[in-house]
Amino acid sequence: MEPHRFAESALGFTRSPLGIIALFIVLVYGFASLVVGLGSNLAERVVPLIYFMVGFPVLVFFGFLWLVARHHNKLYGPADFEDEENFLRAQVATAASLAAASIKHPGDEADAGESQVNTIVETLSMMPRGRMEPWRQRLLWVDDHPENNIFERRAFAAQGIDVVLARSTDEALRLLESRRYAVIISDMGRREGPREGYALLERLRARGDTTPFLIYAGSNRLEHKQEAHRRGAQGSTNRVEELFRLVMEALCRDRDVPGPRPC
Repeated sequence: MEPHRFAESALGFTRSPLGIIALFIVLVYGFASLVVGLGSNLAERVVPLIYFMVGFPVLVFFGFLWLVARHHNKLYGPADFEDEENFLRAQVATAASLAAASIKHPGDEADAGESQVNTIVETLSMMPRGRMEPWRQRLLWVDDHPENNIFERRAFAAQGIDVVLARSTDEALRLLESRRYAVIISDMGRREGPREGYALLERLRARGDTTPFLIYAGSNRLEHKQEAHRRGAQGSTNRVEELFRLVMEALCRDRDVPGPRPC
């Protein structure tokens, strides 16, 4: 390959994390080939070199599996969503996850239909566009049974939002001490108590943490929504489309942070 064409290809690879990993592998093998081809007195070192060239792809493979399993939403570069087709795929994946989550609660079938589809479409249109600070693309989800919100988390991941899980109030507080989050989503009853969602909210507000707080629990009654607002939460719902809308509103809200608004 001509040098200038290789440089153009390499530049294209740098636009995404996966491309950077691929370039790194190529460079490692390129240097290894140069050492083997141009080196001298390699008789004593040829065995470790062979082990490295055989074992390195295995390490890369398992590292890639770990990335896909744990951080799949970070494998895309900013340019991936500049293309309309890629953006459409993300929206379809999000809509499918929201639709799957919206029919898992008993009694939801009565509310399904055109109005529900319209709500999901309107919610997707609120997704912030362009580059944002990393913390604005990260939310903390507190739930001792995270298997109950798999589809919801998939919807957020399809939009490039990193969901960090905590299974208890104490674990959530520890995570909040080390990183900043755009939104906190909490269930209500946990092993610690039947109203542990409010207990976490009270401890957060007592220490001056104003991170938007949303209750995602089994009730959607008006009195529970009003109580959540009185206690300092930004919303309470059992509907996935409403939850997604509340999160998008929180991402777009100006929280006195310097710089342009994300939406």
